[in-house]
Amino acid sequence: MSSGDAESLKKKIKALIIFRALFVTFFFGSSFFFTGSAYVLQTQSLYLFAGALYLLTLIYLFILDKIRHLPLFAYAQLIFDVIAATLLIYFTGGIESWFSFTLVLIIIASSIILNKKAGFFIATLSSIAYGVLVNLQLYNVLSVSSQWVTKDPAYLYKLFLHILFFYLTAYLSGYLSSRLEATVQELEQTDLDLRNLELFNREVIESLPSGLFTVDMSGKILLFNEAAERITGIPRESVIGQKIDSVMPAFPFPLKEGRREEIMPVDGVDKIIGITISPLKGLAQAPKGFIAVFQDLTQIKQLEDEIKKKEKMAAIGELSSNIAHEIRNPLASLKGSIEMLRENSVSPNYKERLMEIALKEMERLNYIITDFLTYSRPTLPVFQTFDMRELLDETVELLSNIDHNRGRITFRKDYERPLLVDADPQKMQQVLWNLGVNAIEAMPDGGELFIRAAGNSDGISITFQDTGHGINAKDIGKVFFPFFTTK
Repeated sequence: MSSGDAESLKKKIKALIIFRALFVTFFFGSSFFFTGSAYVLQTQSLYLFAGALYLLTLIYLFILDKIRHLPLFAYAQLIFDVIAATLLIYFTGGIESWFSFTLVLIIIASSIILNKKAGFFIATLSSIAYGVLVNLQLYNVLSVSSQWVTKDPAYLYKLFLHILFFYLTAYLSGYLSSRLEATVQELEQTDLDLRNLELFNREVIESLPSGLFTVDMSGKILLFNEAAERITGIPRESVIGQKIDSVMPAFPFPLKEGRREEIMPVDGVDKIIGITISPLKGLAQAPKGFIAVFQDLTQIKQLEDEIKKKEKMAAIGELSSNIAHEIRNPLASLKGSIEMLRENSVSPNYKERLMEIALKEMERLNYIITDFLTYSRPTLPVFQTFDMRELLDETVELLSNIDHNRGRITFRKDYERPLLVDADPQKMQQVLWNLGVNAIEAMPDGGELFIRAAGNSDGISITFQDTGHGINAKDIGKVFFPFFTTK
């Protein structure tokens, strides 16, 4: 027998002992109240009987905690109760006694305290004891006055009914007791499962790295986990039952559903709190309040800012490198031309050629600086409605007039119907010019540049397709970086 079962049986035995004493007290008290001394007090045997029961009750209570074999102790008490009930029936008229029901109570008690088998055992013992008492009375072995005689068959019928009732009581009380025991065990298991589930849910909530709190429909805080206490710096004991407005003013009630970021002062330092608020619903989908999950994003935002700064510095460094590379080439040409002019050893014709190269490279430097200023201080676009075909034709004409391109590049166009757009024509021409120059530079040995333009209800698309060597795969992701070049 487990410690839990033993403790339960001990409680049942103690209840039986106390019930026995109360029953004896009620029996003698009610008998004296209703009948005076005419019935109960006519014999001293009942006094002795009651005294013995009280004495045994005290003995039982005293030795209960010292008993090791509780089931055997329970059987001993129940057997004694059957004997005591039989004596009570004998003292109060035998077969005419009203107290034969006490045997029924003992049978019920045996089924509840022990089990169904014990109930049938006590029912059998009660049947034997009651049958022996009735037969001894009817055959005048015991001196109890009775209206029954041995030839009257009614006593057999009454005895049969008592025995039948004893066994029916044993069966029903045993069945109900077993069902009650099973129900109690199921309830205990259900209660244990619920407590384990509640404990598990509590552990999950407390283990969350994110802060979590719930509020009811009036804005009172119902739950505030450990992470919420750590992030906000507010002890949870002081917030439970308080209004969310007074505890966290950054989140006024009623709470707005969705995700957002708020600035919340914590210990004199502003923290960036990212919070997601959702409605809290019951089983019937009825709103019960709000549940909020939040995190301290301060460090994450700081890291993001640091990354952005580093990316910006890296972009500036790469931009500077590209600009330096673009400037270095014309500077080298200028330096070479000026050095040769300073020697005065060149012919007049070649001197003129060197001057043209120097002017051209200076113009190239001016172009690079202008591009850089345009990128660093972009002007607002001036929108106009114009036909993109005209801008494309002008771009093709400019590209074809480049000295070193004449005769090497074949231009082919595919755009017929008007292509009206609303844009800044100067900025668009710069875009087209850059695309055209890049395409031509990709064909150092000459080739074909095919320019296609088409429009629909969503806008227009322009394609510059050359027959050059293409863009290296490793440079694809850099082509939109300002001043990026592979030269």
